Amino acid sequence: MHCSIAQAAGVVAEPWSPLILRDLYLGLRRFDDLARDLGISRNLLAQRLGRLTAAGVVEKVVYQERPVRHEYHLTEAGRDIVPALMTLMAWGDRWATPPGGPPALLVHSCGRPFSPVVTCPHCGGSVDADSVSVLPGPGAAPGPGTWVLAGAQEV
Repeated sequence: MHCSIAQAAGVVAEPWSPLILRDLYLGLRRFDDLARDLGISRNLLAQRLGRLTAAGVVEKVVYQERPVRHEYHLTEAGRDIVPALMTLMAWGDRWATPPGGPPALLVHSCGRPFSPVVTCPHCGGSVDADSVSVLPGPGAAPGPGTWVLAGAQEV
């Protein structure tokens, strides 16, 4: 599908992938630790790690030579998805909070807890469904998932 959301979802929105990325961000690096924390089958974890590695979001790093053992690390692309995961977490905290409240709190480097807010880099205003317009970009093309943008080009 000729859509940036569809392309990103194809990489990071498969079942389990956001949780694997979360755990890598939180410092789990080894396969067994990831499998234990997530309660995911080893085959499915291996498959998801393989796809995330192939997509350039995760890298496999040797930490032991004999026998060869690997750790998994977020790449630059993987670290760039972390704010989106935090925003998804904030949505979950607001609209799907588990019993007892949010299971995690975010604390900024300034030392203060926060909930992520997306803002315009130019004016600092909030970014939400009511404050943003979408126009066709340079890569807009008619096709599944982008018919709305194709129609906007004709206006």
